Amino acid sequence: MLLLEVISGERLAKPERGKMRVHKISNVNKALDFIASKGVKLVSIGAEEIVDGNVKMTLGMIWTIILRFAIQDISVEETSAKEGLLLWCQRKTAPYKNVNIQNFHISWKDGLGFCALIHRHRPELIDYGKLRKDDPLTNLNTAFDVAEKYLDIPKMLDAEDIVGTARPDEKAIMTYVSSFYHAFSGAQKAETAANRICKVLAVNQENEQLMEDYEKLASDLLEWIRRTIPWLENRAPENTMQAMQQKLEDFRDYRRLHKPPKVQEKCQLEINFNTLQTKLRLSNRPAFMPSEGKMVSDINNAWGGLEQAEKGYEEWLLNEIRRLERLDHLAEKFRQKASIHEAWTDGKEAMLQQKDYETATLSEIKALLKKHEAFESDLAAHQDRVEQIAAIAQELNELDYYDSPSVNARCQKICDQWDNLGALTQKRREALERTEKLLETIDQLYLEYAKRAAPFNNWMEGAMEDLQDTFIVHTIEEIQGLTTAHEQFKATLPDADKERQAILGIHNEVSKIVQTYHVNMAGTNPYTTITPHEINGKWEHVRQLVPRRDQALMEEHARQQQNERLRKQFGAQANVIGPWIQTKMEEIGRISIEMHGTLEDQLNHLRQYEKSIVNYKPKIDQLEGDHQQIQEALIFDNKHTNYTMEHIRVGWEQLLTTIARTINEVENQILTRDAKGISQEQMNEFRASFNHFDRDHSGTLGPEEFKACLISLGYDIGNDAQGEAEFARIMSIVDPNRLGVVTFQAFIDFMSRETADTDTADQVMASFKILAGDKNYITVDELRRELPPDQAEYCIARMAPYNGRDAVPGALDYMSFSTALYGESDL
Repeated sequence: MLLLEVISGERLAKPERGKMRVHKISNVNKALDFIASKGVKLVSIGAEEIVDGNVKMTLGMIWTIILRFAIQDISVEETSAKEGLLLWCQRKTAPYKNVNIQNFHISWKDGLGFCALIHRHRPELIDYGKLRKDDPLTNLNTAFDVAEKYLDIPKMLDAEDIVGTARPDEKAIMTYVSSFYHAFSGAQKAETAANRICKVLAVNQENEQLMEDYEKLASDLLEWIRRTIPWLENRAPENTMQAMQQKLEDFRDYRRLHKPPKVQEKCQLEINFNTLQTKLRLSNRPAFMPSEGKMVSDINNAWGGLEQAEKGYEEWLLNEIRRLERLDHLAEKFRQKASIHEAWTDGKEAMLQQKDYETATLSEIKALLKKHEAFESDLAAHQDRVEQIAAIAQELNELDYYDSPSVNARCQKICDQWDNLGALTQKRREALERTEKLLETIDQLYLEYAKRAAPFNNWMEGAMEDLQDTFIVHTIEEIQGLTTAHEQFKATLPDADKERQAILGIHNEVSKIVQTYHVNMAGTNPYTTITPHEINGKWEHVRQLVPRRDQALMEEHARQQQNERLRKQFGAQANVIGPWIQTKMEEIGRISIEMHGTLEDQLNHLRQYEKSIVNYKPKIDQLEGDHQQIQEALIFDNKHTNYTMEHIRVGWEQLLTTIARTINEVENQILTRDAKGISQEQMNEFRASFNHFDRDHSGTLGPEEFKACLISLGYDIGNDAQGEAEFARIMSIVDPNRLGVVTFQAFIDFMSRETADTDTADQVMASFKILAGDKNYITVDELRRELPPDQAEYCIARMAPYNGRDAVPGALDYMSFSTALYGESDL
């Protein structure tokens, strides 16, 4: 009754001696009603059984009460009470050695599980390290005593009973363990609160670390920008190209090596900033505000300044390099022109101061005068170089060339020397003009000789070059053109000989004057170095080269005639063989679609046709031989035919392939006809229908042509959805690769399946069933008795064992084997 008062919370009436049983039943019913009001279902438990002392019923009710009020409220990760309590025990004892909680009976026999639960929450109460697995009584008593003394958990269990029982009572263990759960639930809440605080602190610590990292990275990046910009803004020029090239190389190293990591740092900085702000927003923290001057926008502004300085520095570097390159070019050009001018003026002043004209002969005077005129012309031509030298020196001064003083000194020396040369030239000219009339006739003759000898000498040199020039021709027309040009050249030889004699006549006139007037001819013709001896020698050489050229042209003409003969020979044969191959291809195409006689007649006809084609091979070989001669003669084109040997080879190979393929198609048609039992009349009807709808004679039918062909053969294909589905099924059979065409062989295969009587898997299974004596399986002996040896062994090797309830040892499954034969299952 005391237990019922505790449960119901009501004071029950104390029964009198005479009415003891009735009052007891009434009190128990009140307790049971209270228990039922808490959602506890009491099955087959009544007040009478409890009052009468039914131990089994009483214990069942007590366990139900414990389960409802001590265990049912336990929940770990949405599991049931029992599973939740077990999961809680496993998690709490997981770190302890020799503890493996899997249930609420034998897992607790050694007492270490109870000690581990106490030590996990109150480590000061038990020295877990001194416990031994082989001393369960000590472990259990220690745990029970500590729990009763310090945790207010009554000693519900007896250590000797647990140790002495093979399988301790599960409900008793569970009830006792639930007391630990409720005792430590407060600690659990504290642990949860601590975990929550740790999580919050961890988030704060992580955010603070990200803030510190941002600040440090931003400071480092801004410091690097601050140090780099002055370097980029330094515009101190260098005097040499090498020094500026080194600056450019340093800038390239900056771009290639130093800047990319900083670009990555800047990118990472922005990523870290965005990540930090996101984390702060998700954790309901205020947004991060960097230190003054370290905002992302500040860094972007600083970076923009860096890039602007970088752009300006690069432009300055390139401009400076272009300037130095221009300076170096101008300086080198100045030195080159100055050196050329100085080399030209070397000795010119001494030459102009000579008095050689005073003792010179008439011819020497005339020569000196002309030479002086030539010098004046040369001097006038060099005027432009002197002006260029002065202009280059002026430009070097304007561009601030570092070695301008030496350039100016050299330029001044050249200008002073040039003025002196002009004065000396004028003075010498005045002296020479006084004797200009002397030997004027000889001078005119020399001049005339030079004017006519030079072009004639050039003509002879050009003629010798042309006569000795090698030639490469590929056609007879080209060699004829060279021969015509050579004949035209030979026609000019008489006029050239007259010009040679006229030139030699001028030289002879000079000699006559010298002999007549006893002029001292100490020198040679001042206007030319071409002597009469040279003219005569070159003329003789030209005369010797002409017949050699004639012989070479004749030989080449003969070779080109032979090449033309080879072209015509090859062209004549190719113009016959090429059309012959095309004709045969067309004839084969007609044979493959026409229906003359039976398939065997068509096959014989095609094989005879193939034999006649093969007999044509010697002509192809002969053409190959002519082609080889053409290649050896280096003939690259042939106007007598449009066929090349490659065209002939490809056509011949296609012809052989086509006839072989056509023969194979007819053989396949014969195989299909014989295998499917199709008559010759049916085959002819199929061919006639196919050819009728194959209007482009391509040997294939499009989907619409194929559909019309089927309809013409009596195949019922409607225009409704069902008809379209049926036609799609047929197309998947005849055109499995979805090429959009149906070949005649695919057409025949389909029609043969539609019209012929074919075996099926069911028919084969029925045949096997007959051999097996109407059983669902067949034995090895029956197969060997009824079938030929090779076919019997084939079936034995591939039939799976029969696993039906009526199976006998060695029984084979002929049903699965039959379906596999027709692709309805796997062998």
